[in-house]
Amino acid sequence: MKYILASTLLLISAFVSAQNSHSASFELGEGLSVDLNNGDYSFSLGGMIQPSVGFIKDSTAESEYLFNSRRTYFHIGGKAKNEKLSFLIQTDFSLSSPLLDAWVTYSPSKFIDLTFGQKQTIANNREMQIMEDKLQFADRSLLSSSYSNTGREFGLFIASELPIKSMVLVPQIAVTSGDGRNSFGADSRDVDAGGLKYAARLDFYPMGSFSEGNDEQIMDMAHEEKPKLVLGTAASYNDGASDVNGEGHQNLELYNLIGQSQLPDYRQLYSDILFKYRGFSFLGEYTISTAKGLQGAYLNNTASATLLPTQISELLSLGTGYNAQLGYVTKSGYGADIRYASVSPEFDTNINSEIQDRTATTIGLTKYVKENSLKIHVAVTSMDQGDYSKLQGVFMVQVVF
Repeated sequence: MKYILASTLLLISAFVSAQNSHSASFELGEGLSVDLNNGDYSFSLGGMIQPSVGFIKDSTAESEYLFNSRRTYFHIGGKAKNEKLSFLIQTDFSLSSPLLDAWVTYSPSKFIDLTFGQKQTIANNREMQIMEDKLQFADRSLLSSSYSNTGREFGLFIASELPIKSMVLVPQIAVTSGDGRNSFGADSRDVDAGGLKYAARLDFYPMGSFSEGNDEQIMDMAHEEKPKLVLGTAASYNDGASDVNGEGHQNLELYNLIGQSQLPDYRQLYSDILFKYRGFSFLGEYTISTAKGLQGAYLNNTASATLLPTQISELLSLGTGYNAQLGYVTKSGYGADIRYASVSPEFDTNINSEIQDRTATTIGLTKYVKENSLKIHVAVTSMDQGDYSKLQGVFMVQVVF
């Protein structure tokens, strides 16, 4: 009797599932996925952890050893096919303020997306467009860390994709708060500082699009059968920046003659290139950052301390930088990569500038399992700044679930 009852329950369950066309699955790297109404609605739940050990040895102190989880992500996402909506909420519990992404996208056609919320901004270099679980190295480059932070901003983002014969053009624009992530500060009464930030990016694929998903990472995991290339440029104008790289909230302040706030305008320009072919990849990036709106600015509200001509470089990341990354991934999942980056200040005469003359060389070895879902990574970085040098090593295991 119990076998008949069990068989009946299984048949009923199968019939209901067939009628409603629902399905659920879990896969390493994809997380838990639920499809409802024959795929009209989908829901995903997942995350990523990066436990690591490392050391730092500089020329002025003894070695320091680190044991931590570099990133501990959790995300919830979903799509409504008929309503043309999608959303993502993503957190990093390794941070004191964990919220990274929280956005909703409306796609009125296959060629345009309208996104509102907090997400990775289009205003930065290409490496900053890549999610942290798909980076080539454990850390972002010296260029990225010098001129940006998490790369997240709150605002409106508009993206389009225009196929032109065998080529593809991807224009994007954004209007954001200009205060980075969690830009409302400690609570909703702590309003944003300064004005808005305006950004635009244009990406050109002269040889057609990369394989599906392969443009979301630097390394060539797809082993492109034909050479693929994307050329990009991005520009932004932050109308009143209140942080060293425009991604913070009320961390700097300047005043005019009558004691009113006079925040500087912060401008950034990026250009980049990414090439992939049969496991080889090359990334090249260049940036320049400047400021304006400094005339008649004072360091205090009593107008007794004038902002000196080069002193703004102590408050904002001003200067230039470039980054070059070369890598190769075998079809069996072994990767070898090398990176060289350099940054230079706008004013060489100011020894207290936020940006100093620095170079960094990184060598990394990686074993990928199931593409980028599980990887074991080891890297060593040598950084030089005049008479000061630092050697840093890391061993990291990444699991995406």
